[in-house]
Amino acid sequence: MSKPADPAYHWNGAELDLDAYLARIGFDGERAPTVRTLHELVRAHTTAIPFENLEIILGRSVPLDLPSLQDKLVRHRRGGYCYENVGLFAAALERLGFGVTGLHGRVSMGAGTALRPATHALLRVTTAEDDRVWLADVGFGAGPLAPFELSAATGEFSAGEWKFRLESTRGELDSELWVLHQFGRDGWVDRHSFTLTPQYRIDYAVGNHFVSTSPRSPFTTRPYAQRFRPDVHHVLDGVTLITEYPDGTSDTRELEPAELPKILAEVFDIELADADADALAQGAWSRG
Repeated sequence: MSKPADPAYHWNGAELDLDAYLARIGFDGERAPTVRTLHELVRAHTTAIPFENLEIILGRSVPLDLPSLQDKLVRHRRGGYCYENVGLFAAALERLGFGVTGLHGRVSMGAGTALRPATHALLRVTTAEDDRVWLADVGFGAGPLAPFELSAATGEFSAGEWKFRLESTRGELDSELWVLHQFGRDGWVDRHSFTLTPQYRIDYAVGNHFVSTSPRSPFTTRPYAQRFRPDVHHVLDGVTLITEYPDGTSDTRELEPAELPKILAEVFDIELADADADALAQGAWSRG
């Protein structure tokens, strides 16, 4: 089936400053819609652009239009959460000639028995080389460092030293449901489930509104940031700094709010403007 002609179904790749984006993630490979290029792009984006929700904590909105994403994530070298990372990455893939379809995932990691809405953005990607279908999950903040193939042969796979497991089950109304697990400090945990129902930018705008404004959202209550590397995963959760390793070991350190700007700069490569750094360090968010 051909792509709809309506630009609302696309990712505005023609508007992307591709040179600036590729320089931001340190990519200098072949600009072609191949499997190899897809792997290199996912690794580069995942390790270069951190995950963060700081605009929400600082009392600002999170726009998803491409000019805003480029300004924040590329020109000002900040990070973002899934909708921001995926919106930028989708534009780059589309510009390079990949087939790109948005998907929505339902995050289960850390939810306990609560049922969360489907508010995690990820991408179904195809290349010009063959008919394989790939999943690019660049916006979760915890890898994988590579795209992984969606096929009947699901199971455990490694991306660098990190371990993941993909399962396919039957959901309600006999729909196909994919579940991604990852191995970490709590052993094997299921992190999110998703279907292959296409999602568009307007769907992401709705999810983004909930994530950035609802008191039920985990991102409206405290600073949260992640930096994922081939050999280490850093997590800032409020004033708790967690360092995780591929073998499942981890270290935890409690911080003072005044330390946050320094930690964000040194560990997460997030440099805040002086006024924002001061606001975060004063810890007004922690007092409700």
